[in-house]
Amino acid sequence: MKTMHDDVRNRNFFRLVYDAVCRIPPGKVASYGQIARLVGNPRSARAVGYALHVNPLPGVVPCHRVVNREGRLAPAFAFGGADVQKTLLEAEGIEVFELQGLYYVDLRRYGWRLEID
Repeated sequence: MKTMHDDVRNRNFFRLVYDAVCRIPPGKVASYGQIARLVGNPRSARAVGYALHVNPLPGVVPCHRVVNREGRLAPAFAFGGADVQKTLLEAEGIEVFELQGLYYVDLRRYGWRLEID
């Protein structure tokens, strides 16, 4: 059973995720796992994905800069599909390539260096 405490905890977690994603500079990407580690929950990569899926500020929180651990773009990017995420990344100078019908970025080249304070 979901409690009010759970809602507050989720809102706090989501806020941490959004703050972390806002730290990714233009022209760089991070993985869901990196964001999870950055917010202190290294096993919550899926929860990071969900938080980004329900991002209330898509023009402010740059969730398009988050990819999976292989550099794959989200096939069902929340704000219009993988083509929209691809377009947003390319507008920042990130090269996106296609492999077997899925889009990827080179994490060695465009990966953001995770910095934990």
